[in-house]
Amino acid sequence: MTKVIWGRYEQAYEAIHNAILSGLTSAPEGKRVTRIEFEWNADKSLKTLKAFQNDELLFTLNFTWNPDGTLKIISRTE
Repeated sequence: MTKVIWGRYEQAYEAIHNAILSGLTSAPEGKRVTRIEFEWNADKSLKTLKAFQNDELLFTLNFTWNPDGTLKIISRTE
């Protein structure tokens, strides 16, 4: 598989891409993601990504950032 080259600003998108490949964003068994909502911090960094099947919230990805603006953690809550 070819490595994708990412810029610093796109680091969150790289993390989302890698999370999808790792299964972190897999829908629960018998469900499928039909809609995604984003929430942003005041500094315009990604705060949360919420995955829905229609109006049912399936899971939330929470993004934590280092003081220098680099991505530190992605965690999942059901």
